[in-house]
Amino acid sequence: MIYRAAAAILERGLRLRAGRGGQDALRERLALDRIGPADIWLHGASVGELTSARPVIAALAQTHRVLVTANSLTGRDMAAGWGLPARLAPLDVPGALARFLDQVRPRLQVTVEGEFWPLRSQALAGRAVPQVVIGARMSERSALRWRRLPRLIAPVLGRLAALSAQDAGSESRLRALGLPDGAVLPRLDLKLLTPAGITPPPPGAERDRTLLAASTHEGEEIAILDAWMRARGQHPGLRLILAIRHPQRGNEVASLLAGLGIAFQRRSAGGAGGAVLLADTLGEMDRWYAAAGICFVGGSLTDRGGHTPWEPAAHASAILHGPHVGNFTDAYAALDAAGGARQVDAGSLADQLARLAGDASAARRMGQTARAVLDDRAGDPAILIKRLRELAGTHG
Repeated sequence: MIYRAAAAILERGLRLRAGRGGQDALRERLALDRIGPADIWLHGASVGELTSARPVIAALAQTHRVLVTANSLTGRDMAAGWGLPARLAPLDVPGALARFLDQVRPRLQVTVEGEFWPLRSQALAGRAVPQVVIGARMSERSALRWRRLPRLIAPVLGRLAALSAQDAGSESRLRALGLPDGAVLPRLDLKLLTPAGITPPPPGAERDRTLLAASTHEGEEIAILDAWMRARGQHPGLRLILAIRHPQRGNEVASLLAGLGIAFQRRSAGGAGGAVLLADTLGEMDRWYAAAGICFVGGSLTDRGGHTPWEPAAHASAILHGPHVGNFTDAYAALDAAGGARQVDAGSLADQLARLAGDASAARRMGQTARAVLDDRAGDPAILIKRLRELAGTHG
């Protein structure tokens, strides 16, 4: 009652502001303009959430009318760029929700990752619209905050028709807060669906002999080049693709290569082959992953937190990485434990490169293991998509 009363007071003030002109975004969030109908209302906070859910959104859009909402202009505009109806989400205030739902008339509402709005939940339930959360995430810190507000969170979770958590910890915490057992769907890490959808390239001798140093930073290239030259002394056919993180460093890294007397081609100048290719362009990383059977992931020899291991895993590349992987601690731990990745430092990188370059079968097995870990952690979206379509019913 307190929440609803406060929201109603807030809405009155916002409507006064919206009426003064020049408040298009606010009018959109108050649902004061015209909105077309949709079968499924899918909401994600912004670019990250919607991007992770794009494979699910695309599948639903094949069979139903989907309206995408976001809390940010960039998220809304990105979804519109996919060719889907998109707008800013209605605020969690009574009038805006009523106007929005009167026009859209959804048969299913889907939220990506987790925003729990009490009035939105209540309004949807009052119209018998099933509610689903996909890729749900609930940190320990967030769970602690919600435990102090059981009369808000428990009814919201109790009204969910289905929820697919991102990980076991989130699922457990959501259950403790009031998620019904019957609403739990198999876990799905939405951020891994896109890499899991990549078809790995076929194995081949040229790929076996190619090392990709992916997304390298200042201070890493010299160690990588030293290790590559030492490994190449044992395996003369070992090729290097040096894909620097920031292409604007191209001249700097080119000078480093020239200073070491290393012959190289430069991608920004049209190069595509040679013993060393300096990949100093944007938008071509998939090409380099596909070309390399061995991948060293940068940002991990120097303390940059590391970069994602899932792209090389998607391409079934054997993965090497440094000790600094704080941005993806759990991911690297799982890959290391399974044998799909190995941690190295500047001193051991050459030995590991030489071993993998000299044993193509071992490198291939390592890459296949990395891919298997990715597939297992991503989960199968087919069950989720089937359930969402069932809840949305036949396209009207």
